[in-house]
Amino acid sequence: MDSLTVLGLSPGASPQEIKRAYRRLAMAWHPDRNTAPEATERFKAIRAAYDDLQELQAEAETTDEESAGDPAPEQAEPAPPEMPRAPDIRMVLEVGLAEGMAGCRKAVLVRRGHPCPTCDGSGEAGISRSRLCEACHGSGRVRNRKGGLERCGQCQGRGFFSERICPDCEGSGRDTADVRLEVQVPPGLLPDDELRLAGQGEPGSEGLAPGDLFLCLRITPHPWLELVGRNLSLRLPVSILTLLAGGDIALPLPHDQVTLRVDAGGIEERQIILSGKGYPGRPGMAAGDLVVTLEPVVPQEIPSAQRSLLARAQAGLDVRLSECLPEIAAWQRRLSGSGVDQRTGG
Repeated sequence: MDSLTVLGLSPGASPQEIKRAYRRLAMAWHPDRNTAPEATERFKAIRAAYDDLQELQAEAETTDEESAGDPAPEQAEPAPPEMPRAPDIRMVLEVGLAEGMAGCRKAVLVRRGHPCPTCDGSGEAGISRSRLCEACHGSGRVRNRKGGLERCGQCQGRGFFSERICPDCEGSGRDTADVRLEVQVPPGLLPDDELRLAGQGEPGSEGLAPGDLFLCLRITPHPWLELVGRNLSLRLPVSILTLLAGGDIALPLPHDQVTLRVDAGGIEERQIILSGKGYPGRPGMAAGDLVVTLEPVVPQEIPSAQRSLLARAQAGLDVRLSECLPEIAAWQRRLSGSGVDQRTGG
């Protein structure tokens, strides 16, 4: 195991980071302060690693001074390894259709870890003895396949195992609590879009950057509008009289009201599309359309006054039968040609 790993450091650590890591570990493992059986050997390994790094630093400084008058050609250096991160947190964020269209501010409760208050994050209850982790040799980190350092999975980055487990956190040193966050949801997000809140996942620790919080958007169903892509779809029941005579229908939307112009025509189901009146687009994207399907509705009970009006309307149509009701006019012509009395059927 190399000296940087013994001190729990990543490649490229500065002299100040090396010194701080050595002082912290030396105080923790000094035999006069730590009664663990492996404390003496662990302290010797820490001291030897620090001495090796000091010698390497001195040699590098000497080499730099000797070559200062004859600079070597520049060479590309590998990028420093990315700092290991704590786990991310993923949650579902529900918003209404109106909130998704206009954007909104939502409060979310995020359950994430923190040091156990009973053991102050040590994982130990009361006086206990510790056993060094053999996988990471007490450093809390191991090398991955890419050569970088990551948290040891055997000891969860602690470097040791406690022989007296904290009953509240079961030795993990971690507890959970709900944290309230205010989240700004921009307008135009679609279902399954994600919001990323950097650093709001599981908290970091020494040598471990905090994770991120990912919120997956879910739009709750609307009473009469359906979201299809960025289009808003609506099935609107309309009287056959309106379909026949035409007219205007006021249609409320979550943040607007539109007037639907129904042209006079037949009583079959028809569709009207209002371009750009659907779900808003993200910056640089067009909004969807409002797609309205008109469903014909036949009156079930007609008051006598309205029946009289309909009878008068029918009489007016009979005068212009060939023009207004050509199918009926054609049928009557067929009856006349056959010699059948249209009144008696004989």
